[in-house]
Amino acid sequence: MDWFVADHSWLARMLLQRSLAAVYAIAFVVAANQYQALLGDHGLTPVRRYLQAVSFRRAPSLFHLHHSDRAFLAVAWAGAALSLATVAGLTDAVPLPAAMAVWAALWLLYLSIVNVGQTWYSFGWESLLLEAGFLAVFLGNDTVGPPVLVLYLVRWLLFRLEFGAGLIKMRGDPCWRDLTCLYYHHETQPMPGPLSWYFHHLPKPLHRVEVAANHVTQLVVPIGLFLPQPVAGVAAAIMIVTQLWLVASGNFSWLNWLTIVLAFSVLPDAWLAPVLPGSADHAGVGAPLAFEVVVGVVTAVVVVLSYWPAANLLSRRQRMNTSFNRWHLVNAYGAFGSITKTRYEVVLEGTDDPGDTRPGPAARWREYEFKGKPGDPGRRPRQFAPYHLRLDWLMWFAALSPAYAEPWLRTLVQRLLEGDRAVSRLLRSDPFRDDGPARFVRAVLYRYRFTTPGERRATGDWWAREPVGELLPATPARGAVTPRRDPARWRSA
Repeated sequence: MDWFVADHSWLARMLLQRSLAAVYAIAFVVAANQYQALLGDHGLTPVRRYLQAVSFRRAPSLFHLHHSDRAFLAVAWAGAALSLATVAGLTDAVPLPAAMAVWAALWLLYLSIVNVGQTWYSFGWESLLLEAGFLAVFLGNDTVGPPVLVLYLVRWLLFRLEFGAGLIKMRGDPCWRDLTCLYYHHETQPMPGPLSWYFHHLPKPLHRVEVAANHVTQLVVPIGLFLPQPVAGVAAAIMIVTQLWLVASGNFSWLNWLTIVLAFSVLPDAWLAPVLPGSADHAGVGAPLAFEVVVGVVTAVVVVLSYWPAANLLSRRQRMNTSFNRWHLVNAYGAFGSITKTRYEVVLEGTDDPGDTRPGPAARWREYEFKGKPGDPGRRPRQFAPYHLRLDWLMWFAALSPAYAEPWLRTLVQRLLEGDRAVSRLLRSDPFRDDGPARFVRAVLYRYRFTTPGERRATGDWWAREPVGELLPATPARGAVTPRRDPARWRSA
């Protein structure tokens, strides 16, 4: 059927698929590198224990069939290898059924990880990758024309992602409506980047322009995705530019990059041909009837499942980053419905003071430094995205609400007291790595803010900080760790 094929989207499909495979590769490498410390049998929240409490029906995963640390790492590294092969063109070099099987395998492998990842995998970009990866199964390869229906399903995903984020802001914090949220956001976001200090110190009128431009991009521009070319391509290009601005201003895992990847699918081949190889004429290339039937069925399923996220968009109680089914298909998205006005950070400190049950008043405390989250005021924030530092991100939430971290923070402290190497590798520096573990570890809460330009010139520091109080008292090895239950002084965050 001629209507089935989008003749002017061959390059767009190729760019979408190769870029999506690259994001998959990063996600699998992140899973492999951080598994042992976070989810391993001696991790902070072990998968094995989780599987004993959760059924396959509630959390579908291959690990219900068999789980071990080696099995998890085998799945993660196999996914990374398959992703890189796809980036190199594997799915275009094999028959259509084999190409679909490769994409299905990537989706199933990552679904198996996400569904046992617990709080470490509770972010919207996990569902976004899975939903995009599921649609990629039915995009075909170089032997068939790009299916119009699936390309429009990708646009529907991109629309929900952007429009949902826009609505959650307008319904959320008043600072989005009075255009002042960026007075705070660059400083208080979960993990600032190397340019965030400069973004924070932009003139306030420009911050208001940023917010207004964000509203236009998320609430008006997405409508253009469903209009004829070149309007749809222009809408996608605006989204790409906006996402690159966000990439430059912070670290949001692969959320921004995956949004850019989805927008690639909307760009006309005429725009891509001058910069991409493989623009040979594909005129007249159609698709097998069986493939068309499968795409039609999948499209019908997605349309039915779209009821829940569509209703969510219209709801006054809109939920963000919500999966309405255990397979993470057709989800609701959104981010930063509320903005924290003050930044708090949990700083972990250790001492080798020889006290028996508590350190003495002269104890010398040394800080454990994290790779991405703020610590040493003189250390400039680094760029890590699209790589995702899961522990660093969760430490931001721990500062906002100590109760959020109760399932894992006490175990983290115990692992530091044990000198656990896997946990230590998640850190930028462990001051006790060479001399043996600390005898006591505590968690201190600090209020952080970016230095002013004058303070920066005088001290060289990127941050200024002041202590607020203890979140966890000094804890000896093998001692009980009990978070302090009086967070009122920092609850305003």
